[in-house]
Amino acid sequence: MRVSQLVAETGVPLATVKYYLREGMLMPGEAINATQTNYGDRHVQRIRLIRALIDVAGLPLQKVKVVLGLIEHPERSLYDALGAAVEALPPYLDEPQTPYPRAKAALEAIGQIYDPHFAAVAQLERALEAVEAAGIPMTADRLTVYAEHLHAIGEFDLGKMPVGDPGAALEYAVLGTALYEPVIAALRRLAHQDIAARVLVPLMGSGPPNSDSGEDADGAITGAP
Repeated sequence: MRVSQLVAETGVPLATVKYYLREGMLMPGEAINATQTNYGDRHVQRIRLIRALIDVAGLPLQKVKVVLGLIEHPERSLYDALGAAVEALPPYLDEPQTPYPRAKAALEAIGQIYDPHFAAVAQLERALEAVEAAGIPMTADRLTVYAEHLHAIGEFDLGKMPVGDPGAALEYAVLGTALYEPVIAALRRLAHQDIAARVLVPLMGSGPPNSDSGEDADGAITGAP
């Protein structure tokens, strides 16, 4: 396809496509002649990936380049590459603190193995400090529940990692970390809404808002063939 078709297929402006090409974020197309270049499905996929990292994961362009670089040049071990991917994800810490007393206490309380230099440890410290300052510090029971369910998510994610292909495994780990965290956050918010509708609404005596869940008044699934 020509660049005009690439623009139409992805919905990304031509100027943006040209910027991605200049910055090396988008691989060059196949030159047909001096004035025409052909692009394919892998270019469409790469542009959609870039937009997902920006629009969904919230990464600035420089961090998107880091993630793409990890995928394109898988020289690091999977463990190190995953750590670098986490460093590319928000929140970004200007001055990393040590020795992360809150994070250390929390991770030791749940018996989790961790590398103190892993970027997520500093991110956890910052988050725990923030909730503490807001007057809603992490409690032991909350930590236990969070850890149990998040560890199960981690086990599931890594259990689905491709085997036998280091490059594919690296791409899966890096992109899964970057793109699925917004999914987890959204599902948590929707779980809060669901529980509030089931528990709080009956107590308050008002009905929940209409939804497209496909359930009738008795909770049965409707609309199935």
